[in-house]
Amino acid sequence: MIELKGVTKHYGLNPVLSGVDLQINENEFVALVGPNGAGKTTLLRIIATLQAPGGGSVKVGGWPLPDYADEVRGYIGMISHQAMVYGDLNAVENLTYYAGLYGIENPEERILQLLDEVGLKRRIDDPVRTFSRGMMQRLAIARATLHNPDVLLMDEPYSGLDSSAIKLLDELLAEQHAAGRTILMITHDFVHGLSQCKRVVILNKGKIAADYQRDELSTAEIIDRYREITHS
Repeated sequence: MIELKGVTKHYGLNPVLSGVDLQINENEFVALVGPNGAGKTTLLRIIATLQAPGGGSVKVGGWPLPDYADEVRGYIGMISHQAMVYGDLNAVENLTYYAGLYGIENPEERILQLLDEVGLKRRIDDPVRTFSRGMMQRLAIARATLHNPDVLLMDEPYSGLDSSAIKLLDELLAEQHAAGRTILMITHDFVHGLSQCKRVVILNKGKIAADYQRDELSTAEIIDRYREITHS
């Protein structure tokens, strides 16, 4: 599903990724954690076709990047701390715009269904600039899943959310995983992130430092090992 071999990336003389090997299989839910500067967002952006690797190989859904970036973009959905929606448009207009980019014909029913699922149906006519942070994130989830992608990529999706929005996000992620989607999530929220995922990968100093199945260790044990790795 997602396959990285020897992936490197430098910004000038600064190495960000130093030979990352990572295999994520179909319907896995993986949390990628690590300290600031470990290279997490760079790695996610490479998988999302937003950056090219400096070296190594990347495949998503069997397509090698960057040669098949267009095919991969139709295969993935991305949620980040930036909602990637337009403030002057309302929720329906935003999703209609993205439906056009994905070539979705007659998307009206699908759009209304998604807005109902994410709890925004009552605000569909309001400009998105009037939305709270939590509402923006709900709309971002609708945008990212509009085209029924096989893979969801998430960069700090819990950032800035209140308790009700966190609960809704937890429920939506559980539903997406149950529906068979492969999920790769960067998070600093160990409590919610680790409660959702089935596998934890620690990235430190541009390399994979540890890879655990979630049911093998408690949350406290994972946090202890994370601290040992990142402070060594």
